[in-house]
Order: sequence, then structure tokens, then C-alpha cells
Amino acid sequence: MSEKNRQSDVSRRITDFFFPRRCPFCGGSTGGELMCQKCRDTLPFTGSHALQRGAFGRCASPLWYEGDVRKAILDYKFKGRLNGMECFGQLMAQCAAEELNGEFDAVTWVPISKKRLRKRHFDQSRYLAASLCVDWHVAPVETLRKIVDNPPQSGTDDEAARRANVLGVYEAVNAQEIAGKRWLLVDDIVTTGATLAECARVLKDAGAADVVCLTLAATPKR
Repeated sequence: MSEKNRQSDVSRRITDFFFPRRCPFCGGSTGGELMCQKCRDTLPFTGSHALQRGAFGRCASPLWYEGDVRKAILDYKFKGRLNGMECFGQLMAQCAAEELNGEFDAVTWVPISKKRLRKRHFDQSRYLAASLCVDWHVAPVETLRKIVDNPPQSGTDDEAARRANVLGVYEAVNAQEIAGKRWLLVDDIVTTGATLAECARVLKDAGAADVVCLTLAATPKR
């Protein structure tokens, strides 16, 4: 171990001693890991069903949106609990490597509106994109802007209504960055995929060569 790595390891151990890491899903002690062993054994991982197809193309998700996963994501989005960012990012990065390896050149995200950003103070999907890019030593690129503050998609489960709700609410930015590249589009949750499909359409209309999607969790199909 190099001197630099040794110092980093000592620093991490000291930090873990005085400020023990808590599992973002259950709040229990992790022993310095990103999540506790109990959650690693019992969380609803998507496993062989991590990849789904739809109007959005292909989307990979490491977790099902239920139980402790649902609570952790809601706490993250609406209560600003960011302690799970590193864990979320690693789960998503691993899922992308396993399910979408070699299928994208750059990373972007589904943005929230300016109004919602002022209320929430952060863009949850942008943070997820940045977190999963850490180990790849790249930075996510802003390619989309939300120009309409439409009602939240969580207000309805009807697929047609969800598609109508997001139609025309996004526009492409930095067109020179978009054209000719294969994009990994990041969001927090996929339910019907209407939001991802609309964002993918806007990117392709702007010249993207392809778009594949990645979310932290997927809503189980009824």
C-alpha cells in the first residue's frame, strides 16, 4: 500500500470511529461498509430482472421500489438525506457495468424544473449521475432542461396519462455535446417509463446516436 493510500485508509478509519456510517436503507451500523449486511442479504434486488425494455429502449435498475428501498429514496428526494449517495452510486454503477457495458459513451440525467429545484435545493437525478460517475473518473453532462413544471408523475399510475403529462416538458441543451454520442440517461425511479421515453426522444431528436437508461429502482409490475 502506498503512503498516500495508507494515509487515506487511516483517515477513513478515524472518521468511521467518530462518525460511524449508517445504512441508508435501515439506519443500522454498517461496520464501515456502504450498507449493512442485513440489507445486503434482504433488500429487494432485481437480480436477473434488472433489465427491462419499453418505449424508452432499455433500462437497468439494481433495486425494486418497495419496502426499505422506497423509504430510502423518498427520504433522499424529499427530506434531503444524502448519506446514501455513495451507496446508491455504487449500486447503479455496478448494475450499469453488468447490464449495459459498452453501450454508452457519456452520462446525463433527467432534470427537475427550476421551481422544484428552488423548493428541494438539489436535483436528485443529477446527484445520482455524479455519484455513479466517481469511480469512472468522468463527469455527467447536462443535455436536457425541464421547461414546464408539470404535476408529479407519482400522481397517477395510468400509463397514457403519464405519457401525456411529460409530453413537451423537456428541451435539449448543448446540442453539440449530444450529437453522435450514445448516452446513459439516469433517473431515480422507473415506473411506466414515460419520463425516460420522452427524454430519450428529445435526445435522439437532437442527434444522439442511442440512449440507454439507468435508475436506482424500478416499480414492480402489477
